[in-house]
Amino acid sequence: MVELGGKLAGWKDLSAASPKIALGPLDGRYRPQAAPLVNFLSEAALNRARFHVEVEWLIHLLDTNSLPGAPSLSPAERDYLRDQVISFGESEIAQLAEIEAETRHDVKAVEYLLKSRLDCAPEVLGKYTCLPALHEVVHIFCTSEDINNLAYALNVMWAVNQVWLPAATLLCDQLAQMATDNASVPMLARTHGQAATPVTLGKELAVLVWRLRRQLKRISQAEYLGKINGATGTFAAHSISVPGVDWQSVARSFVEGLGLTWNPLTTQIESHDWQAELYADVCRFNRILHNLATDVWTYISLGYFRQNLAAQGSTGSSTMPHKVNPIRFENAEANLEVSCSLFEVLSSTLVTSRLQRDLTDSSMQRNIGVAFGHSLLALDNVSRGLSGLEVDTERMATDLDANWEVLGEAVQQAMRAAAIAGAQGMDNPYERLKELTRGRRVSAADMREFIAGLGLPHDVQERLLALSPASYVGLSEQLVSHL
Repeated sequence: MVELGGKLAGWKDLSAASPKIALGPLDGRYRPQAAPLVNFLSEAALNRARFHVEVEWLIHLLDTNSLPGAPSLSPAERDYLRDQVISFGESEIAQLAEIEAETRHDVKAVEYLLKSRLDCAPEVLGKYTCLPALHEVVHIFCTSEDINNLAYALNVMWAVNQVWLPAATLLCDQLAQMATDNASVPMLARTHGQAATPVTLGKELAVLVWRLRRQLKRISQAEYLGKINGATGTFAAHSISVPGVDWQSVARSFVEGLGLTWNPLTTQIESHDWQAELYADVCRFNRILHNLATDVWTYISLGYFRQNLAAQGSTGSSTMPHKVNPIRFENAEANLEVSCSLFEVLSSTLVTSRLQRDLTDSSMQRNIGVAFGHSLLALDNVSRGLSGLEVDTERMATDLDANWEVLGEAVQQAMRAAAIAGAQGMDNPYERLKELTRGRRVSAADMREFIAGLGLPHDVQERLLALSPASYVGLSEQLVSHL
């Protein structure tokens, strides 16, 4: 119990409440959105992956005849061992906690748990099973980091491929559909916040889809490296104990058999460079998504999007009933900033280890799930936010019609092209358009009068006179087809 003092004396100690109250938002307020990552990036998931690696290492050593005198496993014995991983759950988590309370070492606790399961094998397989006699095979030739690096690599790979990447891909597909649906909807563009050459809404969204998908391609091709080479990365204990075995080949086939890429040159730890590379790519995706959130937030403030209150599932303001706040995009911004901060510190710190190793990486890697959790939460919020948007084409059309000066670019460039083709009187096009348009509103009548007085070739003049801000969108619609 924590005793609260001062003005808080007598207040209830919430840290002692039951059920336990989460300290962080991912295990509290946002638990439903982050929950899928618990299967891969929680402490329990890490121990399950360690247990999996220990089991597979035992099987691999016996199946490759790497330990002279050791028995061969029957199919039933292999199945029994792997079933222990499949059934890993609440009771194993509790038992590991009890063992670790004595060992004060998390990987050693996993080793002892596996040995206890070997002892129980006769109850399932009969008294003639060889498993109880295999205590000394468990964790043989391994330093803790041989188990840890493989467990982390597997868990991060599974978390990315089974949870984060599918969610990110669905969001990109959702945004791509919005881009396609609005490929021909004209919209005033803004550069530096000022009215600029019009585009279509679909084209602007397509740019973001294109950027996001490039990062997803990099992430989907990520390498997940692993090693199992002993206390200082030299196979020293292996080669002195059993010199007749090609230990590099045994290690490589084991790591690759887990679905990872073998790293042949390490210190006591796998160098974590692959993690830094992956987290940099996810962080870059996050920042592009942050750009999407701020752009959509701005479009909402301009009135280009209306928010469907029912779809948003929220009250707008506690005191101003007319408001529908863009909370999904604001929430996403905040969570992306937290996620990026964590990924950046992971990337920068994990690539450095003092000499053979220090334990900074151990503490840092426990935050991998938090970094992915905040990113996953942002993906959910952006998706829900986009689902609640309705395009206000009338508002966009009104904005376009109020900014005829944006045609100044079209007129200027047409004058240049006409001059190159031999037309007379096309001198100083930029300066003439600047005098007409800079710092003032230009009406449709003003622009058309100016065009008619330029002496342009007839076909050029007719093309410009037919132009409006809403139709001056170039190849915007066709560009969306690149998605």
